[in-house]
Amino acid sequence: MTQKDTCELYCFDEVKVQRVQNTLMEHDISGMANMFKALADETRMKVAFALCQEDELCVCDVANIIGSSLATASHHLRTLKKLNLVKYRKEGKLAFYSLEDDHVRQLIKLASAHREEMMTVENEYAKP
Repeated sequence: MTQKDTCELYCFDEVKVQRVQNTLMEHDISGMANMFKALADETRMKVAFALCQEDELCVCDVANIIGSSLATASHHLRTLKKLNLVKYRKEGKLAFYSLEDDHVRQLIKLASAHREEMMTVENEYAKP
């Protein structure tokens, strides 16, 4: 018999619901979702992951790492910058990018660790 993954009886804890709804109104959920949307793009995740490996990369480095043109790399970096995930500095004619802060680094590392853990579990289930 298959278990249903939904409630079979509709009821809720009014106190919990109210508390969580109040907390939701105090936070920028839309901004948080936009941050994850930006990182949901595989190329931008590669850029963010690369910036976890190196403290700072110039646009040319990023373009070579992701195998793209300078324009494409710049586009992805600008998107990440708009969402305050990366910052940049100019040095002469070069633009160097780095992660905005350690929170972003932790997000990327957590995502990587979680995925590796899930892959291990999936591989264990796949064994005969």
